[in-house]
Amino acid sequence: MVELEENDLPSGQVNYDDIVAEASSVVRGDLPQDEERPPEVDSEIEILHEKVKKQIIKEGHDKKPSKYSTCFLHYRAWVKSSLHKFEDTWLEKQPLELILGKEKNEMAGLAIGIASMKSGERALLHVGWELGYGKEGNFSFPNVPPMADIIYEVELIGFDETREGIARSDMTAEQRIGAADRRKMDGNAFFKEEKLEEAMQQYEMAIAYLGDDFMFQLFGKYRDMAMAVKNPCHLNLAACMIKLKRYDEAVAQCSIVLTEDENNVKALFRRGKARAELGQTEVAREDFLKARKFAPEDKAIAKELRLLAEHDKAVYKKQKELYKGLFGPRPDPKPVPKNWLLMVWQWLLSLFHRIFKLQREKSD
Repeated sequence: MVELEENDLPSGQVNYDDIVAEASSVVRGDLPQDEERPPEVDSEIEILHEKVKKQIIKEGHDKKPSKYSTCFLHYRAWVKSSLHKFEDTWLEKQPLELILGKEKNEMAGLAIGIASMKSGERALLHVGWELGYGKEGNFSFPNVPPMADIIYEVELIGFDETREGIARSDMTAEQRIGAADRRKMDGNAFFKEEKLEEAMQQYEMAIAYLGDDFMFQLFGKYRDMAMAVKNPCHLNLAACMIKLKRYDEAVAQCSIVLTEDENNVKALFRRGKARAELGQTEVAREDFLKARKFAPEDKAIAKELRLLAEHDKAVYKKQKELYKGLFGPRPDPKPVPKNWLLMVWQWLLSLFHRIFKLQREKSD
C-alpha cells in the first residue's frame, strides 16, 4: 500500500512509493480523445439559461462553486456553425482562472455553465452568441465571427471559495504559495482515504497557483518556498497515476521534476517504475541505476533492478524457444541417388579412349 510520508524512515529503507508530505507547471486535466471536433454526447440536455444548455460528459464530486469563487478549468471552444476550433487550454497546458461574477462579457455563458458544475466534472456547453462574443464577434485573438453560437467542452479542475474573489495575479507571493500548500495538504488527506481522483485535483490546483509566469518572477527564498510545494505535487500526482495505471502521465510528471532537480531520487524511481510498466525496460533501468548512485543501500531500488533482470532472462528464454521452434535443428543431408546409366556411359567412354590410345602407340 502507498502511504503518505509523514516521518523519515531509517536509512536504506526509504519508500519511494510514498506521497511526499512536503516542483514547470503543467496541470493535467484529462486530455480529450479527439482534439479537433466536439465530442458526441448522449446524456440528457440540461437547460441552465435561455441561451445556455449543458450535457454532462463525466460526473464530478462535492459541491458547486458559489459567486466569487476562483475556478480553475480547462476548455476547448468551437464556432457552432463551422466547427472551427478557436481555443484549447489543454494544448496550451495552462488552465484558465475564472472568478464567478467577475468574468469578462464574452465568458458570461461559460461562467453560467461553470457555476452548475462540480469539481472534476466535464461537460459540453452550448452557448448562444448573446452570452459569447456578441453581435460584433472578435477579430483579434481568439478569432470569432459575428453572432457566433459557441460549443464548449469544459472541465472544472477545482475552485477556491473566497469572499473577495481575489485573482492569483492580485495575490502576494506568500499568499499564492500558502494557497498552493493548503491544496497540497488537502490532496494528501484525500490520498490517505484512497480518493485518488480528488487528491489529483487538489495537487493540480496547487500547481495552478505556481504557474510558469509566477515562477519566473521568483528568486531566492521565495523560489525555494514555491519549489518545496510544487515539486512534491508533481511527484504526488505521479504516485496517484501509477496506482491508476496511467503510466505515460506519471512519466511526464516525474520528468517535470527532473528538469528542475535532475538527481531527485523519488522522481527517478517513480519514472523508472512507470517506464517498466510501459515495457520501456532500458530507460527504466537507466533511471533505477541513476537513483542507486544517490541511494546505494536502498532496498526498493535493488528490488526493481532485480525484477528487470528477471524480466530480461524470461524474455531471452522465450525468444530462444521461439527461434528454436521456428528454425528447428539443421536436417541431415539426403543422399543423392546414383544414375547408373550415366555411370555405364562414362565407363564405356573411358574404355574406348584407352583402346584408341593403345592403338596409336602400337602404330608409332
